[in-house]
Amino acid sequence: MPAAEPLLPAVVAAVTDAADRALALWADGETRVRQWEKVPGHPVCEADLEIDVMLRERLAAIDPQAGWLSEETADTVHRLGVSRVWVVDPIDGTRDYLRGRPGWAVSVALVEDGAVRLGILAAPARKELWIAQAGQGATRNGVPLHAGNRTMLPGARVPADQLPRADRDLVTVDKPNSIALRMAMVAADEADLVATVRWGNEWDVAAAALIAQEAGAIVTDALGDPLAFNRPQPVAFGLLCAAPGIHAAAAARLAPRAKEILGKA
Repeated sequence: MPAAEPLLPAVVAAVTDAADRALALWADGETRVRQWEKVPGHPVCEADLEIDVMLRERLAAIDPQAGWLSEETADTVHRLGVSRVWVVDPIDGTRDYLRGRPGWAVSVALVEDGAVRLGILAAPARKELWIAQAGQGATRNGVPLHAGNRTMLPGARVPADQLPRADRDLVTVDKPNSIALRMAMVAADEADLVATVRWGNEWDVAAAALIAQEAGAIVTDALGDPLAFNRPQPVAFGLLCAAPGIHAAAAARLAPRAKEILGKA
């Protein structure tokens, strides 16, 4: 395959150009961007589709042999027959995008043989560019990232609006709508823990998973199992992204809830 490092400048340029375009469309919020619901509770807008097309054209030119998996493109079996796949969320955090809030990002990952090799998040409304390469660390705006060294679960910082009663020993911090940005907060030691107990899509977390891992965080599904990408059904049950010193405790707390939900599915 093309080596990841030589690809990086071209990929970063493609993602930042797409993010700049999304920012230009975002400037006037709902007044300029037509929106609707794909299914109830899942908004999408014209910007999602435009950025998806823009990224597909640019990234295909960078690595023509790679497959494609995106939230805004109909999935096909083609990606399962190739070793490399672009995994893309054109605008992660569409709700914040439509509300004129800055908690959204363009998310692009290059996956090879099930593992993320490159991960990029561009959050232009926050003036942030997050980049990770497998084995090369992670940065935000060029500054190396390091997850926190917390060892006690009580008091851990969670990007959330509110917490379940059983988690009232945790501490809420600012919550962007983009789950990728919440995971990036763990990478930057601005949060200690992000957890979900629902089915989630690969494009939501692929880039951020590498960013968090390269910063030293541990990223698994809700049961504590490693994530894999470009699967036939590109989903995983839940997410647990945590500072390394509290991941085991968080997994022990989360797993019974996840198992109960799965038992009811």
